[in-house]
Formats: sequence, C-alpha cells, structure tokens
Amino acid sequence: MEKKYDVIVIGGGPAGYTAALYAARAGLSTLVVEKLYAGGQMTQTSQIDNYPGYPEGIDGVSLGMNMQKSAARFGAETVNTEVLSAELHGAIKKLETKKGTYFAKTVIIATGAGHKHLGVADEENLIGRGVAYCAACDGMFYRGKTVAVVGGGNSAAADALTLSRIAKKVYLIHRRDSLRAEKIYREQLEKAENVEFLWNSEVSQLLSAERLTGVKLQNVFSGEENVLDLDGLFVSVGMRPATELFRGQLQLDESGYIVADESTGTSIPGVFAVGDVRTKEVRQIITAAADGAVASHYAGVYLASREE
Repeated sequence: MEKKYDVIVIGGGPAGYTAALYAARAGLSTLVVEKLYAGGQMTQTSQIDNYPGYPEGIDGVSLGMNMQKSAARFGAETVNTEVLSAELHGAIKKLETKKGTYFAKTVIIATGAGHKHLGVADEENLIGRGVAYCAACDGMFYRGKTVAVVGGGNSAAADALTLSRIAKKVYLIHRRDSLRAEKIYREQLEKAENVEFLWNSEVSQLLSAERLTGVKLQNVFSGEENVLDLDGLFVSVGMRPATELFRGQLQLDESGYIVADESTGTSIPGVFAVGDVRTKEVRQIITAAADGAVASHYAGVYLASREE
C-alpha cells in the first residue's frame, strides 16, 4: 500500500536526522531515506570534540546512531535504500527508490557533500591514519607535529591557519605559484612563522608504514621529485555536493550546491535543502543540525498554508 508522508528527508546525517526529529516531534509523519547508515560523513571521524553536550567528545558513528534514536523516539521512520529519481514539482513529491516508491507533501534534501580526493594510490587506506580532509575536525590529533595541507583556495588557507596554531610545522602544497584564497587569508598565512609554501608542486605518492610517514612531491614544470616527511596530510581541494538527482529541477550554483538561503527554502515550494548540500559559508555538524531545525519549521509553515 502506498503511503504519503508529510515530510520525507533524503539523507541521514546530522542535518537530516535533526530535521526528522523536529518534524516528528511536531506531529508530522516523517520518513528518512538513507542509503547507508545514520551519521553520514561524520561517521568517518573517530573523535568529535566540537559538538555541544559531549564534554569528553564522541565518535561519529555513535553520534549518528544517537541522532537516529532521538528522531525515532517521536515516530520518525527510516528506510535504508538509495533514491533513484525524484519528482519534486507539484503538491505531492514522488521518490523512486530501490525499495519502492514514496510520496510526500514536503521534501527536505540532506544528501551532503563529499571531500574531493587526490586520487593517488593508498589514499583511501590511509584515511584516519595520517590522511584527513577537515582541519577543524581532526587537527587536534596533530598537536606539535608536522603536517601539510594540499590546496590553494579559501578552505585550504583556512585549514593551514587552523593547523598553524596546533602543529609544529605546516607546509602548504599548491600546484600553482600563488593562492586563489582571499587576501585576508594570504596575509595571515604569510605572517605565520611555522607555515611554509611549496609552490608548483603536486602529491604524486603517499609514503607509509602502518600510518602516513610522508609524501613524494613532483614539480609540475620540471617533473623533479622530492620526499617530504610528514605526520599528517590534510587534503583541501574542494567539495563535491551530492546534487545530481536534482539537476534540472532545482536551482544550483556554479559549484553544484542547491541554492537555498537561511530559511533553507529552494526554488521549488515545499522542497528544502539543509547541511552541506546547500549554499553556505560554514559546513560543520552543528550548522548542519541547525539547518535541520530551520527546515522542519518552514516545512510546517508550508504545510499549514496548504491547509488554509
């Protein structure tokens, strides 16, 4: 039998499950569609210290499960399956999944964004063992150590600045001879005594034993290679939002993020975008959760207006 929900949330990360919690607690029939498991990208983090309420920190898997349980307590359902297509226009939204078809009056998109990888051998195997993608998340593990950041934009510069206050030495590796980052970042980096720029260089190989021990760098012009000893490597070469399902329906920005302001509303009435998938400046667990609360409020407002 087909079931129509007040709210379907696509994605079971912190934004998705916060939206589900608030929606279900407000008495709205709510379904979360998550293709893997609760927590989303934060399940890759073994220690989260910047989410309030956990003075000793918490691992990403446990936090994700706690969020799912909180939503389920008020009746939010979860189905673990992949959404194959979405029809978002109209009063009733339709989602085709590997486990069947679901209908909803409103949809909250919480599909997230993934860090772009370097694409070099052993990168996946070394995640959490010397290779990381978020200085705010994992920088604390490298206090007093030697690290490098790969990238040249604002995110890479911000990561390098964060690490300069934690690590003993920070190398900033960039394939060009200048940063794309804004002037304010460049000026701060130039003043940091423990930051060294490695221009016109790319990581060609990761060196490791049980953990990362260093990288092999290649000059993009001469091809000359040299070894850089490291305790940690932070890859900051951009993000890739999970928005392919919605291309052609929702307004996306030039980087592929869903255009949505602080109300989380999108270009289609009754469709909201939360967390890392939407246009925003700061992408952290706490800001994702805040988006979820906001979206559920406006979903309720939208539903109430339809009943008038």
